[in-house]
Amino acid sequence: MFTNIFQYGFIIRGLEAGIIVAIIAPLIGIFLVLRRYSLIADTLSHVSLAGIAIGLLLGLNPVLTALGVTIIASLGIEKLRNSKRIYGESALALFLSGSLALAIVLLSLAHGFNTNLFNYLFGSILTVTINDIYIIATLAVILIITLLLFYKELIFVSFDEDVAKVSGLPTRLINTILILLSAITVSLSIPIVGVLLIAALIVIPVVTALQLRQSFLKTIIYSEVISLFSVIAGIFVSFYFNLSTGGTIVLIMLAIFLVIFSAKKLY
Repeated sequence: MFTNIFQYGFIIRGLEAGIIVAIIAPLIGIFLVLRRYSLIADTLSHVSLAGIAIGLLLGLNPVLTALGVTIIASLGIEKLRNSKRIYGESALALFLSGSLALAIVLLSLAHGFNTNLFNYLFGSILTVTINDIYIIATLAVILIITLLLFYKELIFVSFDEDVAKVSGLPTRLINTILILLSAITVSLSIPIVGVLLIAALIVIPVVTALQLRQSFLKTIIYSEVISLFSVIAGIFVSFYFNLSTGGTIVLIMLAIFLVIFSAKKLY
């Protein structure tokens, strides 16, 4: 019974995409969590819904249109935040509500919900195409290379932005790079966990790993293990029990968090 899963091409594609996303999500998530930017992932996920609506309306690849819209929005959020005229949380609220309103209007033009949109909202390995794999893999490589190039700067800014600025680091550039990488990660995660659950994939493994109170590098490793296990197990469980892929993955992540949190509380 358990070997039959590999007879289906969509499962193989889903696993390939899921493993890539599971690797990159915590790499961005750790910087967002440490900087208390977790809400950015949630905001960008709602922004990506407008991009998906555009893709479905125009007959384009929803992952690509979501990527384009999310990158533009991320730059807008960072520009508003740097203007000092609007608080960071207010900028996020503006983009979240505005993009959601735009998505609703676009979907009404497309005559409402359909099966494809439902899959993009909640995640489904059925939506992953071979072209999506190529796009996800290419962008993941770009993201990892960028992280490696700016690794030390991102760590410095994440722990103390003021000291980093005084030390001469281009903090505005580093912040822009981080939010652009977040936009890419959100867009790549759509086919696997869906728009409504992307933030969980980026944040929960990191928050869980932080409970172990290890070094920065070990925290990344633990969050990677949690993320990979949750995504792979979630795909298998959702297939055999006919469940939503994204919801199953997130519930497994939450279960791991509760186990680790409870265990650390006891000792």
